[in-house]
Amino acid sequence: MRNYSQELIEYIEEATSPIQAVTTSVRALNNNGFEGLLMSDNWKLAGGGKYYVRPYPSMLVCFTIGTAPFIQEGFRMITSHTDFPSFKIKPNPEINTHGYLKLNTEVYGGPILESWFDRPISLSGQVVLKSDKVFKPKVVEIDFRDPIMIIPSLAIHFKRHDKKETEKNPQEDLLPIIRMIEDEFVTKDYLISVLANKLACDVSDILDFDLYMYVTEKGQVIGLDQTLISAPRIDNLAMVFSSVTALIESSHYDGINMAVCFDNEEIGSTSKQGADSDLLHQIIKRIGHGLNGLPEQIYRMLDQSFMISADGAHATHPNATASCDITNFPVINKGVTIKISAKQNYATDSVTSGIFQQLCQKADVPYQKFANRSDIPGGKTLGPIATKYLPIKAVDVGVPMLAMHATRELMGVQDLEDVIKVFKVFYENRA
Repeated sequence: MRNYSQELIEYIEEATSPIQAVTTSVRALNNNGFEGLLMSDNWKLAGGGKYYVRPYPSMLVCFTIGTAPFIQEGFRMITSHTDFPSFKIKPNPEINTHGYLKLNTEVYGGPILESWFDRPISLSGQVVLKSDKVFKPKVVEIDFRDPIMIIPSLAIHFKRHDKKETEKNPQEDLLPIIRMIEDEFVTKDYLISVLANKLACDVSDILDFDLYMYVTEKGQVIGLDQTLISAPRIDNLAMVFSSVTALIESSHYDGINMAVCFDNEEIGSTSKQGADSDLLHQIIKRIGHGLNGLPEQIYRMLDQSFMISADGAHATHPNATASCDITNFPVINKGVTIKISAKQNYATDSVTSGIFQQLCQKADVPYQKFANRSDIPGGKTLGPIATKYLPIKAVDVGVPMLAMHATRELMGVQDLEDVIKVFKVFYENRA
């Protein structure tokens, strides 16, 4: 029996930025016979084929095509997102403060700021280098892997007289220390020189970078009964891993199965690689043209199609039960969670909820339902954003978790197995 928990931990260990998350998923797809496409290619697709396209470094769309008569069936797609709350390094980031060299950063998404203190931190992302073609610079991925930075917390002795003890200013309180320096140490372009040394290139070759901070502590299966997974970046890499894994392991459905991994959900999805763009719609049209030029049939297929928007769900916190709805309180390892919102922050309606419940029954896995307290606003997921561009039935689901947006989050071993199981039934079911 496969140990999905350990596989997820290993995946998260490699997926240290949205870019590395996609690269790690692409490696798994290549190892399982998927063919890579380019947006600039003339796509020639065939029944029984397995494909993926990476429109941008941090976005991935992978799909399999049924054999016959696939054109009569619809799309089965699972959407997730590759990004997670973090800090991005600003240009000219070096700050010299009393012999400490710090880096200037910008908050990405909505992290629990307190969870970043006193953690070993590294950097990953991509570096852009000069090339002979101005409009095609060389782009290389980079991941330091080693703990090269830390954000030390203020000693409690100094907090006794600090009236703003609970307030953290990200521009002042959360700048990481990267090294100690001497008075004569030159700090300008220090990070660029470090990047150049690591990439074995000249400093003058580096044009720019996208670098994100991440904690280097590895995930673990914990608890006396070994039923919990404590790891960084569970939201939402657990769903990226689960959807891609289920797609790889599923037998062919007569329609088209897709796993769509967007970026930038944590900052609103309004980017070229985010769900709030026309890109997925364009890729679906490209698939139609690649199948002997059948865009009209593709549009008719949308009426028979279904989307699962997969993202982390909130579990009931045992020390803060008042933060939960009074009748809907998901618990870890008690079932995949269907998310419902009267404000349409989730795409779920009663029909799509009913469909997903039946999928869970076919997969023999439990399910739960989540709704926010009426006096607490909830966040918006991929479902209602992506379906702005596609007339397709959709449901929002996720595995229940605690400490969402902390540097270490908590989910259940059984929930991971259950969500992969129901995703596989979704991809394979012909009912």
